[in-house]
Amino acid sequence: MVKFSELNISETTLKSVRRMGFEEATPIQEGTIRLGMEGKDIIGQAQTGTGKTTAFGIPLIEKIDTKDGNVQGLVIAPTRELAIQVSEELYRLGQDKNVRILSVYGGQEISRQIRALKNRPQIIVGTPGRLLDHINRRTLKLDNVNTLILDEADEMLNMGFIEDIQTIMSSVPEERQTLLFSATMPDAIRRIAEKFMKTPEIVKIKSKEMTVENIEQFYVKSVEREKFDILSRLINVQQPELAIIFGRTKRRVDELAKALNIRGYVAEGIHGDLSQAKRMSVLKQFKAGKVDILVATDVAARGLDISGVSHVYNFDIPQDPESYVHRIGRTGRAGKKGVAVTFVTPREMGYLSIVERTTKKKMEALIPPTADEAVLGQKRVAMEQLQEMTEKNNLGDYRTFAAEMLEKFDAVDLIAAALKTLTKEPEDVPVSISEERPLPSRGGGGYKGKGGRSSGGGGYKGSRSTGSGRPSSSRSGSGAGRRREGGSGAGRPGRTRRHEG
Repeated sequence: MVKFSELNISETTLKSVRRMGFEEATPIQEGTIRLGMEGKDIIGQAQTGTGKTTAFGIPLIEKIDTKDGNVQGLVIAPTRELAIQVSEELYRLGQDKNVRILSVYGGQEISRQIRALKNRPQIIVGTPGRLLDHINRRTLKLDNVNTLILDEADEMLNMGFIEDIQTIMSSVPEERQTLLFSATMPDAIRRIAEKFMKTPEIVKIKSKEMTVENIEQFYVKSVEREKFDILSRLINVQQPELAIIFGRTKRRVDELAKALNIRGYVAEGIHGDLSQAKRMSVLKQFKAGKVDILVATDVAARGLDISGVSHVYNFDIPQDPESYVHRIGRTGRAGKKGVAVTFVTPREMGYLSIVERTTKKKMEALIPPTADEAVLGQKRVAMEQLQEMTEKNNLGDYRTFAAEMLEKFDAVDLIAAALKTLTKEPEDVPVSISEERPLPSRGGGGYKGKGGRSSGGGGYKGSRSTGSGRPSSSRSGSGAGRRREGGSGAGRPGRTRRHEG
């Protein structure tokens, strides 16, 4: 691999790159940086998690004139989570050069953004809707933009942003460098490239084949309000060693992590709004086994190197099949078996069949366990713990107390009492999870797989997709649980800890 020091980068930027802990460039970074520094237009075709932001970020930062207070670089991203993540990484890349960066996205007060724009940022990272809003209000002037970047263009197409992107691109000077990144290359994206780019160089990185052979895949058909109780019961029965739960939005992740902790699990959430330090701290705890359940958005989980994950739960089915493969690829690694469970509302069943066509593997229907089966799962864990403690044989003077008790009580009763003490019975504590709007059910499923055209114009857009916001009180006695089919995915009882009391 090529070192960053071999890529003709300035010492200032190189200092920032080294501070971030990077020494060697990934293939997409090497190709993009070399061509980008020459000022060429680039089409970068690569999956997420390949280091795209640094790939386009270095040529962008290198080009910025810090004495010029005008907006010189514009990055368009599909979601607010991605916009935040990109702006954070660009900030770290441009830290030693003192480049001013601002992210603008829906869901944040626009007056606050207008005030921030008066501080003369040199790079703007934004979602299409909010960028257009600023352009129309004349609060964002793009006359001096010399670098335009489209990140995850196919995702923006799927979300129905194609016209917005064309309008924004028309507002930027024609004499500029344009970089377009996309995992797939549908016709609509090719047309944008032909119309707005000048003889672009193509940097194509072969995506790693995600194997799903080692992963047992299940789906649970459930209405929105019953999903959390079913999830709790599944965790109690399947007893994952390490689990990742994926939610569609930042709010969803926050609420799920809080609800899991209320019910006694050791869970933490990560999403794009968290600081890099907080995210790194959570991941460190997860890797060390101090946190058993990680709740994450797609964006926050991209590029994470996590091993030992036994179960992945898709609390919300992802928008596209590639994201599904990327999510479940977190488990079933290094020859180990993994389990993936996807929750699907009745209106989202069309998405399920598209995912199955992409993975070429049929998912097995999973009938959720009952409350009694969930308790049984916890009892099995207690039995394993007691057995493990006995086998370790480091009981010391506890034997003396045990002998005293055996004089008064029956041995079976004493072991039963010990098991009852160790068993963390599933709690019936009410939790509040806001209902999310299901994915659009247009054209029998909303998307058409790899390289396909988004049906019906694409469904929800960025931060406008946060759902109805109606809280639903979830209780584990909702009667949603029934015996599971198939028997092959329950997993052996593991070591998912729960908080005491």
